[in-house]
Amino acid sequence: MAIDLRSDTVTRPSSGMRDAIAQAPVGDDVYGDDPTVNSLEERVAEMFGKEAGLFTPTGSLANQLAIRMLVAQGEELIAETNSHIVRAELGAAAVFSGITTRTWLAHRGLLKASDALDIARPDSGPYLVSTTAIAIENTHNFGGGTIQSMSEFQALRFGADSMGLTLHLDGARIWNAHVASGVSFLEYGKYFDTISVCLSKGLGAPIGSLMLSTKERVAKARVWRKRYGSGMRQVGVLAAAGHFALDHNIERLVDDHRRARKLALALNAIDATLIDPSTVETNIVGLDLGIMPFTATEFAKHCRDAGLLISALGPKYVRLVTHLDFDDTQCEQAIEILKKAFVT
Repeated sequence: MAIDLRSDTVTRPSSGMRDAIAQAPVGDDVYGDDPTVNSLEERVAEMFGKEAGLFTPTGSLANQLAIRMLVAQGEELIAETNSHIVRAELGAAAVFSGITTRTWLAHRGLLKASDALDIARPDSGPYLVSTTAIAIENTHNFGGGTIQSMSEFQALRFGADSMGLTLHLDGARIWNAHVASGVSFLEYGKYFDTISVCLSKGLGAPIGSLMLSTKERVAKARVWRKRYGSGMRQVGVLAAAGHFALDHNIERLVDDHRRARKLALALNAIDATLIDPSTVETNIVGLDLGIMPFTATEFAKHCRDAGLLISALGPKYVRLVTHLDFDDTQCEQAIEILKKAFVT
């Protein structure tokens, strides 16, 4: 079987997680009758200091429901240029909610509050689009798993309040940020009006994200979840996987981070232009193939033929993501495959 580093979403449920799924008490979630879903929503909301949570099948839906609660049709959300909401959700904000977006570009996706606040234009009158909300991603996927600064969150919250703006946190990999930085979930939660978190990135659940906010916003989002076709029935079997993931798979993320760093150091030793290991803060390793005589697609194919799956996400950019199904032995094997691929 090939070593798969395309994403931390490729993991398989463990035997313990499968047992939890099999034993989960269930009910009809559309009627609010699934006790496992209800307890998961309450648990995760409490972790981040929010009043309520809403279980969704995907992180994209959790994001889209959140920003719909903050931004009206014809109003503007601003976000970093390479953020997931802007680049990887297929224009959903425009298609489903009539939301326009504008962006600022940040090196490695790292937030500077002034970058966002300087382009925000709230209350722009009847002829210009008005900014209503700002979305931040932590960790930043296409930035290479970078962790955002708490001081910048503080500055952003202060500036947003002074301008009458709301804030959304795309926390798909907030678990990695927490483990690597030591910042508590409650601390992260207090700066944002809405939050999305994902249980199938890093934590090993087969499906599931949550949108967190006030009771009022979550109640409205629940209606829109159904309207979008995502009302679910005996979905406690999936929520049970989420509970198991939270119980067992957060603290072990340090191993993913350690292995990502090991990959980065080995690749830097091949050619220092590929990656700066000091930028690898969590479980994502992004390689710059700019000076190489092959494209990212060609390199990914060469690795695949040798038994290693990686993602080509740009003409000269490939991404490797470590996860709980990737162990130390596979890490050594992956390094050897990558070394051979660069010298072939």
